[in-house]
Amino acid sequence: MRPAAAILVLLTFLLGSATLAAGDFIGVRGKRFVTADGRPFAIRGINLGNWLVPEGYMFKLPTANAPRKLYAATERLLGADDSAAFWRTFRDRYITPDDIRFIASLGFTVVRVPITHRLFMSEGPPPAFAPVFAGEGWARLDDLVDWCRDAGLRVVIDLHAAPGGQTGFGHDDGSGYPLLFYVARHRAATVALWRAIAERYADEPTVLGYDLLNEPIAPHHDTVLLNPRLEPLYRRIVAAIREVDEHHIVVLAAAQWSSSFRMLGPPFDGRAAYTYHKFWSAPQRATIAPYIDFANRHDVVMWVGETGEFTDAWNRAFRDLNERHGIGWAFWSYKNLDTPSAVVSVRRPDFWDKVIEAVAEPASGGAQAADDAVLRRALADYLDNLDLARCRINRGYIDSLGLTPP
Repeated sequence: MRPAAAILVLLTFLLGSATLAAGDFIGVRGKRFVTADGRPFAIRGINLGNWLVPEGYMFKLPTANAPRKLYAATERLLGADDSAAFWRTFRDRYITPDDIRFIASLGFTVVRVPITHRLFMSEGPPPAFAPVFAGEGWARLDDLVDWCRDAGLRVVIDLHAAPGGQTGFGHDDGSGYPLLFYVARHRAATVALWRAIAERYADEPTVLGYDLLNEPIAPHHDTVLLNPRLEPLYRRIVAAIREVDEHHIVVLAAAQWSSSFRMLGPPFDGRAAYTYHKFWSAPQRATIAPYIDFANRHDVVMWVGETGEFTDAWNRAFRDLNERHGIGWAFWSYKNLDTPSAVVSVRRPDFWDKVIEAVAEPASGGAQAADDAVLRRALADYLDNLDLARCRINRGYIDSLGLTPP
């Protein structure tokens, strides 16, 4: 390990961890998040994107945009057993206790973790919680909550890939249509999953809340038909959560890439918060005016659950804009491959272009055999490079979020 990297890892152990106290749930009061004793709680968040819901563009593999396409690609390149081993190692290394301690040391207060139903349940019918991958999702989420409790961070659980797909785009791991809103059994499975999550974490104050559906109903689908179905589904999910959990905040996302609240009425739950997502828009009041107006009209908490992936100057301006209007934030994303637009950047392995080519244009048997050793070496190097000590820290990005680079 390089000396500077060793110092970095040591700092993540030593800097300011504060274990959360039992019963210290975050709540809402008007347009603010508040602690159990009524003090304002500032949302300064980072998304743990790509960890449990891998996305092709975060590997520079745009032709394999959905998780299932990524799994199919590595199975084709490595074989079924080695592919499964690759993804287990990926999840072991992408987010670790070192990463969480480092995030806390920078001054973040929240991590938002995207999850997929496939790691938590079988789809049924009826759904069963003897999940795929031998329950791996539950163990991963339990570990994250434990690490964050010790580091003094809060966790927002984000259902990024619901049964059937809620968005109609690759990152929901569906068919390309938001089948959640068409198929009754997918809705039943989603309700059951959230009830199971809420029951598991009902007494855990490290969990700030439940982000029920990430970016539901993409704008290129039948929004006239589907938008009126969003709030009834939210009400159904929340009712199931409240059967087992009265403490946690429920986060209701806007539709159409989390940009429109037109289909949502006044709050129907006393612990509801609302979230919008915005990327690359002009950092001026007109951009966020609809969200300010919604929060003022209904006297509810608003926060931006995903933003970023642009320049440091834009990050700074957009963060400042939201903070001036009392809106907390969670930027996307903590770790990514070969980019300045993340807290840490995974170093690009040698011959990664060969992996990109092999995924984009599946080789014939002969060509594949010739490149097999190169592809395996590149994929193994990628896994090695996930270690925080090997990553590049993007100090300008951290500074743009108003946090202190190490």
